[in-house]
Amino acid sequence: MSESYAFIGLGHLGGNLAASLIRNGFAVTVFDRNPAAVESLVALGATAANSPAEAAAKAGNAISCLPSPKVSEAVLAGPGGLIEGLPEGGTWIEMSTNGRDEIVRLAALASAKGVETLECPVTGGVHLAAVGKITALVGGDAALYARHRTAIEAMCAKSFLMGPVGSAAVIKVITNMLAFIHLVAAGEALMLAKQGGLDLAQSYHAIVASSGNSFVHETESQLILNGSYDIGFTMDLALKDLGFALAMGEQSGVPLDLASHVKAIFEQGKAAYGGSAWSTQIVKLLEDAVGTELRAPGFPAKLEG
Repeated sequence: MSESYAFIGLGHLGGNLAASLIRNGFAVTVFDRNPAAVESLVALGATAANSPAEAAAKAGNAISCLPSPKVSEAVLAGPGGLIEGLPEGGTWIEMSTNGRDEIVRLAALASAKGVETLECPVTGGVHLAAVGKITALVGGDAALYARHRTAIEAMCAKSFLMGPVGSAAVIKVITNMLAFIHLVAAGEALMLAKQGGLDLAQSYHAIVASSGNSFVHETESQLILNGSYDIGFTMDLALKDLGFALAMGEQSGVPLDLASHVKAIFEQGKAAYGGSAWSTQIVKLLEDAVGTELRAPGFPAKLEG
């Protein structure tokens, strides 16, 4: 018999992850502060709850996908939080991006109430989450991972057990740091091609087939060339993740010169376009500075899996 899950946090990412669980036959009880997000999942077959505690009590296990450690702590341990509703022996699967110290501390709060924790941040982008092809990075007990692996793999095409709780936070912060560095680099590359008089569509394809290619170029450069920039991920979230990376570098004595510079660029992007602007709009700083747009026909406004 499949486990039942509460799912808390139905934003761009969480809504798609929860929908994958429902599509794969899991009983899912949902809660989000946005009624429209709840309604769209109920339409797919989810049950609505009035609080994280109520959702957790109905399901016995809980998944959360939230924008910050502060929100994660409130949902887990605040009034009406998950540990009020989860039974002893229940599992909390945290799919939000946290720093290692944050997730270890939150897991200890859960453990004190008899609740086990798997951290399970995901990587690959909202477009892959929409079709169940995103990658899960897992931290926690191997037997607990095995117990919930069917659900994790209903949401994610690949999953990697990285070690104990805290391990997934480290690799997730590393992968996001690389993605933001690659994004800024892809923008600079496309601008050099534009100013060099090259066809941007042909340049895009040439880079994909070159040693300079990256996952970010293959995906996010398309949204830049379309002009939508719509990656479903904001400047504020990028700055949060870069902050985690720089804190990790400081704690472990690793100088992160590139990441530091890229974070400064994202601070400029937030100042220019706002924290809720798409992270991909970081390339607009370069477009504005040079006074030309990076556009080419034939590229999508949104990515599809």
